[in-house]
Amino acid sequence: MATELVGKMAAKATMVTRPATRAYVTFLAGDGDYWKGVVGLAKGLRKVGSAYPLVVAVLPDVPESHRRIIISQGCIVREIQPLYPPENQTQFAMAYYVIIYSKLRIWEIVEYERMVYLDADIQVFDNIDELFELPKGHFYAVMDCFCEKTWSHSPQYKIGYCQQCPNGVAWPTAELGPPPALYFNAGMFVHEPSMATAKALLDTLRVTTPTPFAEQDFLNVFFREQYKPIPLIYNLVLAMLWRHPENVQLEEVKAVHYCAAVHGLTPSMALYIACFHVPSLHVCSARSVIDRCRGRSHGGTRARRRTWTGRTSRRW
Repeated sequence: MATELVGKMAAKATMVTRPATRAYVTFLAGDGDYWKGVVGLAKGLRKVGSAYPLVVAVLPDVPESHRRIIISQGCIVREIQPLYPPENQTQFAMAYYVIIYSKLRIWEIVEYERMVYLDADIQVFDNIDELFELPKGHFYAVMDCFCEKTWSHSPQYKIGYCQQCPNGVAWPTAELGPPPALYFNAGMFVHEPSMATAKALLDTLRVTTPTPFAEQDFLNVFFREQYKPIPLIYNLVLAMLWRHPENVQLEEVKAVHYCAAVHGLTPSMALYIACFHVPSLHVCSARSVIDRCRGRSHGGTRARRRTWTGRTSRRW
């Protein structure tokens, strides 16, 4: 199914003229080393022959030195203003999630008719320009997984339910009501910038109580009716490798999301290895990079990993 969809999209992409009103976009904040992820993303898009530029939405606190580096990689820097949720006592799944609400500003970049958002901890290993050819009027993203501990606050995690394994634990409708709506990972999505949508997002945010996954939860609620899932090859979250390996065909993966620790590697370390320690990125596959990360973290050994079912098995 995924292969057939990708084939149709790629074929359509080669048949059309690529307008300049399309672009990839990512988000950068602060003076830390996250700029390295942006550089890696820019290099990856260039290596796979993408026809579209990478716009980097930066907050005012991004140093000029970092801006110059990403501009030197062919990126277009667009400064945006910080955006915060209403004050509250919410405990976010990760403390830094509070600043990521600012990425809602990308809907204001209306000089582009369509954009593909990619977190700066994503690396591409094959051309994904076909995403721009998806039918308009929908919000496209990859379904998330509920099995990591960051979901421990949720009923999904507590009962072992995950949308990635529909034949697994059934949702207890009698006790908890209808099953939750499909939920996407907001590290990658296809959207259409619009000042009307931007205003609606900001107006809704002002009256919305924040929840643990911050802007991701917010976007899932806001675009619930427009959401259309796309294959996980466009946003392979690393946790899928040990949570749902049966769903992953590494040879088909086009984009890897380094947002989970890999056997002792932090996400930033894994991304750094992917971006700066893998020669000839254009001929590397997602499998080769992931294998390299494993080797760096455990000297080439394959460690055991406890799965979401509670059993111990060799998921690698």
